Amino acid sequence: MEQTISASRWTTQSGQKINLHNLHQKFNIFCDSQAGNRTAWFLFALVFQGVFFLPLPAVLIYYYGAPVAVLALTLGLFFANIIAGMGGAGIRTLLGFFAASLVANLLMFVLFLL
Repeated sequence: MEQTISASRWTTQSGQKINLHNLHQKFNIFCDSQAGNRTAWFLFALVFQGVFFLPLPAVLIYYYGAPVAVLALTLGLFFANIIAGMGGAGIRTLLGFFAASLVANLLMFVLFLL
C-alpha cells in the first residue's frame, strides 16, 4: 500500500484521508467556527472567571500561604479579558485569553494544593 504525504493530510492508496492537524490548528478552527458567538464567549468568560477564579486568590493566600503574586496574576488575567472583549479583539484573541487564564489559574490551584 503506497502512502503519500501532502501539507496537512496523509492519503493512502484507497483514498482515505487522515487529518494531521496539531493542537494549535484545531484551536484556530474551533475559534473560527465560533466567530458569530463572540459576545456570548466574552460574557461566558467573564462570568466563569468571576465565579470560579476571582475567589481563588483569597483561598490560596489565606489557607495555603500563597504569595500575593497569585492575586496580581488572577486580576491581571481577568482585566486582560475585559479589555480584550471591550476593545473589539477577535474571537481567537478572546478565546486565547480565556484559555490562558484557565490554564494559569488551574495550574496555580494545583501547585499550591500539593
